[in-house]
Amino acid sequence: MNVPFVDLKIQYATIKSEVDTAIADVISETAFIGGKYVNRFAKNFAGKYGMKHCIPCANGTDAIYITLVALGIGQGDEVITVANSWISTSETISQAGAKPVFVDIEPDYYHIDENQIESKVTDRTKAIIPVHLYGQPANIKRIAEIARKYNLVLIEDCAQAHFAEFDGGKAGTFGNAATFSYYPGKNLGAYGDGGAILTNEDELYEKVRMYANHGSLVKHQHRIEGINSRLDGLQAAVLDVKLKYILEWNRRRLENALYLNKKLSAIDEITIPKIRENAVHVFHLYVIRTEKRDELAIHLKEKGIDTGVHYPIALPFMKAYEYLGHTREDFPVAHHCMDRILSLPMFPELTKEQMDFMVEEIKNYITRK
Repeated sequence: MNVPFVDLKIQYATIKSEVDTAIADVISETAFIGGKYVNRFAKNFAGKYGMKHCIPCANGTDAIYITLVALGIGQGDEVITVANSWISTSETISQAGAKPVFVDIEPDYYHIDENQIESKVTDRTKAIIPVHLYGQPANIKRIAEIARKYNLVLIEDCAQAHFAEFDGGKAGTFGNAATFSYYPGKNLGAYGDGGAILTNEDELYEKVRMYANHGSLVKHQHRIEGINSRLDGLQAAVLDVKLKYILEWNRRRLENALYLNKKLSAIDEITIPKIRENAVHVFHLYVIRTEKRDELAIHLKEKGIDTGVHYPIALPFMKAYEYLGHTREDFPVAHHCMDRILSLPMFPELTKEQMDFMVEEIKNYITRK
């Protein structure tokens, strides 16, 4: 039996007629850049979050960068973020001209350790970017309290947490802005790249729109120099179809994750994902922890089971950040976890047969050792 890490073909098969019609409509109307399909998706996505404004853009990386620039964060500023994430979160801080300041992670949830944030605040700190990693919200209420205490901007990185919740509120609705990725493998994924920014702040909305569109709100009238970062009509149409199903897909991801948790909990050598109290986890990724991560991954691959590592090198230890001079002692939890975390297949259409096969092969490997 083969178990892919994610199966986008099977998802497409379930919505093929709707997607094909949506794509054909965009082509027949030549609504490739901007226009009603992008506007409709933006309205629907913002509405589903209960937010005033959604600004679609080219990808999730641009979403963070545009937000930072629109908020005036740049040279000489510092932005606090988490040690374990995809590099988009930190590279955009650097590209905006600011300095990324990393905080170690919690061992249970792999999020930014909110208890260490205040020790990293200086007179140059301007913002915090927590990442709602793997589909679960960070302790965002506590982080928001810290941001208010020190008058810091709060930007929520929701690339992996579409419609996750914390204490009754959606992740992405607690700060000044939230950024999203629609990379194909995400819970809400396009058929190419895509991203968006959500905010309730009217002034920020105008600045983000302007910066993402060559510094212009009116054609040929450029108030500032901006960049070209737009979601195209084809992707917007696909996303609008998928938006109708996202909550059900998230429900099935959670159902699958709980099934795996039950099956794997009896294996002492495996640490299963924990769900934060008062949180709705949407399981973009299902991440276990084990001492023999690499060997287990090889065994599973030999049996036809795909896995991933998110992430094999914590950000402070990347060559890109050697100039910051960090050592493993600075981020002991992130350093410990990066050699032990393993992502198993997780998608809504995952079958019990596939999950049972994964569990059996994990048991076989553990027993053999």
